[in-house]
Amino acid sequence: MASFLFHLGKYIVLIWRVFSKPEKFSIYRKRLFEEMVSLGLDSLGIIVIISLFMGAVITIQTAANIDSAFIPTYTIGFTTRQSAILEFSPTIMALILAGKIGSNIASEIGTMRVTEQIDALEIMGVNSASFLILPKIVAAVLINPFLTIISMFVSIGGGYMIAMTTDIVNVSDYVYGIQLDFRPFHVVYSLFKTAVFAFLLTSIPAYQGYYASGSALEVGKASTRGVVYSSILILVANYVITQLLLI
Repeated sequence: MASFLFHLGKYIVLIWRVFSKPEKFSIYRKRLFEEMVSLGLDSLGIIVIISLFMGAVITIQTAANIDSAFIPTYTIGFTTRQSAILEFSPTIMALILAGKIGSNIASEIGTMRVTEQIDALEIMGVNSASFLILPKIVAAVLINPFLTIISMFVSIGGGYMIAMTTDIVNVSDYVYGIQLDFRPFHVVYSLFKTAVFAFLLTSIPAYQGYYASGSALEVGKASTRGVVYSSILILVANYVITQLLLI
């Protein structure tokens, strides 16, 4: 418990440093766009592939588990839409990104720490925490909601592809299920979760990398901790946000 409180306090102090004394915006502008490409657009391919097949799998599994004549077939489209919007696109994609970009963030900043590049920035009077971490957090919070929206459309499109190419569900029934009882608030809820998850999956690995010490082996351990801790906190935040906004 004492260790948890120690690291929690240290994390809060780091985040305070990140946002309390930022450098001039002109310094950040180029890095912000670079981080948007690195943390967001470079992950677009894997997000599209996973979303496409997950949408198809959800459709097939839903159809396979509907064995009652009293359950209409448009339930398949409805279930695929709800699964993609409420849980798969915001949460599962965040966990995937935590593994993909979280390790990169921790390794990058950790390497800079053990090679004394961060110390050099501090000597030059640069707020190293803000300079290194703030563009990553802002870039992820801005770009990840767009990736989530793309994931939603691709997932639902994967189910539509199954409807078109198989006889599991009629296309018109699938489309009707997608449109049935659509609530725009669910999209807002999903995008809000995505923004919170984006903050967690960048700031926590950054914290682990920023305070890494020792050799390259320690940087690797910091990278692993960053992925594990951010994934756990994403799941906890998912529960809390769902409890607050949907119940």
